[in-house]
Amino acid sequence: MSGPVSTAAQKFGLAAVRALYAEVALEPKPGLVSFRDCGSHTDMTAQTFMRSLFALRGYFPHMVRAGHTGAPFAALEGLGKNAEARMLTATGGINTHRGAIFGLGLLCASAGRLLAQGLPFTPQHLRAILLSTWGEALAQRARAARLSAPVSNGQRAVRRFGLRSAGDEAAQAFPVLFDVTLPALQAALRVGAGERAARVQALFATMAALDDTNCVHRGGMDGLRFVQASARQFLQAGGVLQADWVPQARAMHSAFVARRLSPGGSADVLASACWVRLTLQSQMSAGSMQSLPELVA
Repeated sequence: MSGPVSTAAQKFGLAAVRALYAEVALEPKPGLVSFRDCGSHTDMTAQTFMRSLFALRGYFPHMVRAGHTGAPFAALEGLGKNAEARMLTATGGINTHRGAIFGLGLLCASAGRLLAQGLPFTPQHLRAILLSTWGEALAQRARAARLSAPVSNGQRAVRRFGLRSAGDEAAQAFPVLFDVTLPALQAALRVGAGERAARVQALFATMAALDDTNCVHRGGMDGLRFVQASARQFLQAGGVLQADWVPQARAMHSAFVARRLSPGGSADVLASACWVRLTLQSQMSAGSMQSLPELVA
């Protein structure tokens, strides 16, 4: 692998790790683990996430390089399974980042493919290259998952209630990420919200829209509806533009914890949005690689 491509892979990979750190460090974040508390979880802490991040630091550059070569989806899937094994070893069997390994890994591979084709890094190009390179394989994977016996809690929720899975989102080039989460993040920043507030706004927008199977696993469809309705109510009241948005969001956190609800799928999408924004900030393209700005303000 040539030097410039290897450098680019490291920069994209570093952005992925920083984006995942930004997600775990964010607070308030209803039901989810942060450095403030463990949310609705009794089996993991923020330190568990940090061990996972350390174990995954080499995975994302590998995905960029694989994407650059146009590796088949089976090769990407193999890299993802190896990364999952490293994550589980680091966390003592706790799933901290399986969703991010899949979603953010695919985005890194797509970024590598953009580099190979000399295309600028834009959300439109990223989605198009994902579909043109691995879209059919992702669609076949999603169809097979719907027809086979479910093997995960998320798959059981999808099958029982007819929800959209993470695989369905990937097969359609992540519509919630690019049509909801990233625009909400960018819009909040444009009207003067700080980094923290903008990420919270984007998280709530995602919670309102996503079929988050983590919530269904923990609270059934009533749990998912509660999460979505709570997020919509927060946004309709003004979101993070309200003077008291922090205590409101923390009150919602307490309500989610009382119900054991944890919108982990929404957290994964938020991390991906942070990665896209960071990479956009860097003005990356195949011919002009610049230093990545710091993500965590």
